[in-house]
Amino acid sequence: MICYMISEQLTRCHLEEVKNGHNPYVIILTRSEWMDSSESFDMGIELEPDVQEIMMTKADVNYDSITGTFRIPDRNDFESPGRSFAFALDEKGIVFIDDGIAATEIVEKIAVAKRWRKPSYERFMYDFLDCIISSDQALLKRYEDVLDHMEESIQLETGTVTVEELNEIRSAIRELRNHYEQMLDLTEVLEENENHFFSEDNLRYFRLFAGKIERLKDMCISLRDHTIQVRDVYKTHLDIKQNNIMTVLTVVTTIFMPLTVIVGWYGMNFRYMPELEYQGSYIIVILISAAIVLGEIMFFKKKKWL
Repeated sequence: MICYMISEQLTRCHLEEVKNGHNPYVIILTRSEWMDSSESFDMGIELEPDVQEIMMTKADVNYDSITGTFRIPDRNDFESPGRSFAFALDEKGIVFIDDGIAATEIVEKIAVAKRWRKPSYERFMYDFLDCIISSDQALLKRYEDVLDHMEESIQLETGTVTVEELNEIRSAIRELRNHYEQMLDLTEVLEENENHFFSEDNLRYFRLFAGKIERLKDMCISLRDHTIQVRDVYKTHLDIKQNNIMTVLTVVTTIFMPLTVIVGWYGMNFRYMPELEYQGSYIIVILISAAIVLGEIMFFKKKKWL
């Protein structure tokens, strides 16, 4: 169990200090520790979080508490389960129930990096939520640069682009967009402040965070449209290449079709075909075939089919 008090910065303390203090607290404990000590927090709830079953980020308002879960996607591997933990809060403080290290890492980062001129419960909540998305704007910018490079590579034929790469980026963007929508729903529950756990003056922190989430969500929508655009460019480029191949094959077939007719005609070997006995027939057929091929090539070039 790890305990903090919210003052000018997060201050590490003992559980007894939390119970006797007047400042809001932040506690991180495991599921088994929560099951053993949940009654001491006097939240009037029976929360039995199973980290393995956490599928989304959400918040639920109870009579005298707010409970919920976080599911944070792994930005390096969106196909992995990500990191999950639960929480319960009231006007006195917030408890994170986590068998892993996700909540601990975020809280310790705040404890090291943040000092507040006007410390408050709401400001801590804002910083906690903000840490979850702190690197996302740079991540979405990288996706944008990758899509720009892919589009340029397709148009200039300077690299190899596959549908799998596009689908991977599109899946990542979809995961992030779903995450932002869930985070926005959670923020709206906090901002609604149904149980009056938060100061009305400090609800602006939740509105500020909601604005950040909305901007990231808009970036995801823009990137989704960009992936569709790149995919359409890729498909159009493939169609053009296939049409060019079919054009070459058609031209080659058309060039050799008259020669096939000549071969078939003189391959019949009728007894009274005078050309078979003529000494110059071989040279004449070669010259006629060459003239036909040359004439067709000139015709196709004039029509810009070659």
